Amino acid sequence: MIALPDIIISVAYILGIVLLGLWAGARQNGGNASQYFLAGRSLKWPSIGLALFATNISTVHLVSLAQSGFDTGLLNGDFEWMAAFTLVLLALFFAPFYIRSGVATLPDFLEKRYDRASRDWLTVISVVSAIIIHIAFSMLAGGIVLKTLFGFNMYASVIVISIITSVYTIIGGLKAVVITESIQTVVLVTGAVIISASAWHRMNGWHPMVQALRDSGGVDRLSMLRPSGDASGMPWYSVLLGYPVLGIWYWCADQTIVQRVLGARNENHARVGPLFCGFIKILPVFIFVLPGLFAYTLAHSGKLDLGPITAPDGAVNSKGIYTLMITQLLPTGLVGILVAALLSGLMSQVSGALNSISTMVSYDICKRYRPETPDTRLIRTGKIAAGIALVFSLCLLPLLNRYESIFNGLNEIIAHIAPPITCVFLVGVFWRRASAISAKLTLWIGSALGATVFGLTKLLPATFLGKVPFMMMAFYLFCICVIMQVTFSLVYPGGAAPSGRRLYWNSMKEPLETPGWRGIGNYKLLSLVLLIAVTVLFYVFR
Repeated sequence: MIALPDIIISVAYILGIVLLGLWAGARQNGGNASQYFLAGRSLKWPSIGLALFATNISTVHLVSLAQSGFDTGLLNGDFEWMAAFTLVLLALFFAPFYIRSGVATLPDFLEKRYDRASRDWLTVISVVSAIIIHIAFSMLAGGIVLKTLFGFNMYASVIVISIITSVYTIIGGLKAVVITESIQTVVLVTGAVIISASAWHRMNGWHPMVQALRDSGGVDRLSMLRPSGDASGMPWYSVLLGYPVLGIWYWCADQTIVQRVLGARNENHARVGPLFCGFIKILPVFIFVLPGLFAYTLAHSGKLDLGPITAPDGAVNSKGIYTLMITQLLPTGLVGILVAALLSGLMSQVSGALNSISTMVSYDICKRYRPETPDTRLIRTGKIAAGIALVFSLCLLPLLNRYESIFNGLNEIIAHIAPPITCVFLVGVFWRRASAISAKLTLWIGSALGATVFGLTKLLPATFLGKVPFMMMAFYLFCICVIMQVTFSLVYPGGAAPSGRRLYWNSMKEPLETPGWRGIGNYKLLSLVLLIAVTVLFYVFR
């Protein structure tokens, strides 16, 4: 349990965010669909970058990355730094097409590149993935935190926070989401820095931690690129081959994430915003994963009591390691800030996903079948869809709570959803001969194959499929999808939408022909600096 001043800080923060969101929503034209769903396409690069980061970094990351740091060291930091490479892809190759085509959703983009069938299928997959991945898992992590800190019933507390978040999200639209996410990013990062500094201070710095790792035989926990056969199931080659499949879907083809880019003022803002997010993504390894590693060494040095999360049989429930660090390492007052940071992660993820669901249902379903639908009815439909999605997400919590590691469970599901979508977007943007029929069949067959493989790995974990690491499974499924789409394109050539002829690159040099801003804000310079920085970091922590 935490002290009264910390509770007051947490409640004040929630009320402040709600009021800010309602104020932001009240300032826009409530009857204009573009204003509501895409913030009137007025977003600038700082807001885009901060909102991308906030939508990505939820309570799942705060809780589960610390858990992974405790369990396996810096390994899962690979997901954070590899994201920089896919954000560069978004900035250079995908964002220009999204802005030039004037689409409101990514399913809309697929229709312009391929056909309506591809759009319909992606809409369904995107709504389902938003409910499971972006909302339900975030709720689960938030519920674990609130239960550990306050002793609240996990499901009741999550319901209350989710309803509070949905109020300003449903009323205010994307403008409210982006403004609140920008504030929440600052609070979230501040809270994470505080817990990292506290763990650093308790451990007396880096070298004592390294010595403690040597004493416990865990010095390999500092390595982010593991050798073949590593017990983690994530050797370096699986990260190199598997992550791009997950990352391109997540950062370049997932509506919940990319919607912030679709609301950009122009192409330059749409390109620089993701690159700004890429630089911020360097931080999570140090402020989310490293604290978990500090917790591991503190526990082995007798400076952190694992009793509250240790079962009678001696097993440690590492899901609670982050909240344990909050209660044991921080004084009153700072605990309230950390709770606010955790709530920021939950609220920003839920608000972003609800907004993307409402946008897709309104544009890709309602307006798709009733083009004459007025803006006021589109907005009302989107609000109803967001409310229904919230209820479905809450119903999934007991099922998802069965995963020992929230982060691994999340990525395991993505590994089976992403391959066909990544394939269709990637092949479509870089190969002009990719046909509409090939995209449709690849999405249908690839999604069915992914679902079948996922089911078999759960039903028959001792078989070959059950033993394949999820990152490599994503790569194998992606390869199958690429072979399918290329084959179907050759067998059934043509058939793409007329607008699709403008939505692929003729060469790898073409995306770089746009000059961009001058000076340090140039997207080419920023891309190069970001790639060099992340490569050097991987080399240091190899």
